[in-house]
Amino acid sequence: MEKSRPLWDNPLQFVFACISYAVGLGNVWRFPYLCQMYGGGGFLIPYFIMLIAEGMPLLYLELAVGQRMRRGSIGAWKIISPYLCGVGVASVVVSFFLSMYYNVINAWAFWYLFHSFQDPLPWATCPLNSNRTGYEEECEKTSSTQYFWYRQTLNISPSLEASGNVQWEQALCLTLAWLVVYLCILRGTESTGKVVYVTASLPYCVLIIYLIRGLTLHGAVNGLVYMFTPKLEQLSNPKTWISAATQIFFSLGLGFGSLIAFASYNEPTNNCERHAIIVSLINSTTSIFASIVTFSIYGFKATFNYESCINKVILLLLNAFDLEEGSLTADNLNEMKDYLMATHPQEYAQLSPQLKNCSLEAELDTAVQGTGLAFIVYSEAIKNMEVPQLYSVLYFVMLLMLGIGSMLGNTAAILTPLTDSRVIATRFPKEVISGVVCFVNCVISLIFTMEAGNYWFDIFNDYAATLSLLLIVLVETIAVCYIYGIRRFEKDLYTMIGRKPNCYWKIMWAFASPLLIISLFIFYLTDYILTGTLQYQAWDATQGRLVTKDYPSYALAVIGLLVAASTMCIPLGALVTFIRKRLKRERVSTVA
Repeated sequence: MEKSRPLWDNPLQFVFACISYAVGLGNVWRFPYLCQMYGGGGFLIPYFIMLIAEGMPLLYLELAVGQRMRRGSIGAWKIISPYLCGVGVASVVVSFFLSMYYNVINAWAFWYLFHSFQDPLPWATCPLNSNRTGYEEECEKTSSTQYFWYRQTLNISPSLEASGNVQWEQALCLTLAWLVVYLCILRGTESTGKVVYVTASLPYCVLIIYLIRGLTLHGAVNGLVYMFTPKLEQLSNPKTWISAATQIFFSLGLGFGSLIAFASYNEPTNNCERHAIIVSLINSTTSIFASIVTFSIYGFKATFNYESCINKVILLLLNAFDLEEGSLTADNLNEMKDYLMATHPQEYAQLSPQLKNCSLEAELDTAVQGTGLAFIVYSEAIKNMEVPQLYSVLYFVMLLMLGIGSMLGNTAAILTPLTDSRVIATRFPKEVISGVVCFVNCVISLIFTMEAGNYWFDIFNDYAATLSLLLIVLVETIAVCYIYGIRRFEKDLYTMIGRKPNCYWKIMWAFASPLLIISLFIFYLTDYILTGTLQYQAWDATQGRLVTKDYPSYALAVIGLLVAASTMCIPLGALVTFIRKRLKRERVSTVA
């Protein structure tokens, strides 16, 4: 069985697969947000501390387990202890949930990519109303980019209860996204190994192009200064450290079983220690690199909005008070406003509701993450660039490469345990197993293309993996260090790479990393409890903005099931194994 196991063509292919999986959308839309929220350049201090204390050790542990056991997540943990089979099952369940909603992002990226070839871009201006006498009322209350996202892309309903119909355009894009994933995983490592060269390297090419363009944009410096100015007072905020640990944990893709699956296709003597260090450092460096690109564009957008606001105020004052052209500038605006307020108090008072307080700092302080950053903020910046179609195509191709690269890891976590199973592998070829997994995922994920689909997307994104993954990785570290045994694990590593792990790795595995995971677990648990009624952001078309609403009872039940479906696999797996062994023992004693 071991001889027939497929292998990567070379160690570089394995590294590219890990980078393609680990470097994902979170590096582009989550890390810049955390920098913005928790101290700018100062956030890098807790980030790199958590990388050393948590990221590298746990990544090394998962790669070593996969390479040594040469099985997917279920088989690997079953070899360590039959009672741990539930850990692998939990990883597969979480990866299944993740695959269901994650590929919807690729569907959205396809949708935007197809619309990027239009001139002008469809999100550049508001569409005309049915009478063609003005713009759509909803669009006028918000912005053209938000309107294109919420109305023309999602056609979002006002609440979770109003589920609406499946949007056929989004359903077609989702089908295309799953077809692409299927073609990439069709022959296992044979096809995935070739695809990862593209999905791992192309995003860097696009980021470099965006960096060059971003640094030449007007106002880019404002964004970069904002990012790199350290706000060291944030280091005393516990949430800064929690956010750094969480970002490292989820960015590397720990606990999903993907890294174990990838490592199981390595040569037994592959240097997994070196690869763990390389992948974790490249992942973190990419986050910083992507943040520089993001903040240069963010600075451009903020400066553009600030100057547009200033120009509108100047034009309003010039027309209202019949001032000379050129007498009002951005430099003397505040002095002139004070002068006009003193000399024309009544007229100024009537005009004041229309005068916005323009602030560059306020524009830069507007924190956006997730789909809001990827599909609204970037789209708004792109529409104001020269040759916007080119940069739009490049950007959404990059998003697709990042998304597809992560999907290869997610599906590998599901498929490897299935192909490891003799019952399944002997009856069905890889192509059929891959096809069934993709088809089932695609059909179920059609729920995310409904009018209320984005609300379900947020539920899966927020609750399907957080607590479950923390519990999975905690059990993994305890299992390796205290059930399998750290000394036995040392010998395995010596057999594989020719040397035993040093004190740093052993201390991190046995003490530091488990304590950090327990701290994160307690934080998230207390945060959920203290939050009280769980809420979500719903789009109000009448106001043209997001409003906060409480989740209905059935949504809370789904959230509970999402968490329980994966976490309960661990104790249930142990219980089933115990009952089987007990029954087997009874049969043996009866025969005797």
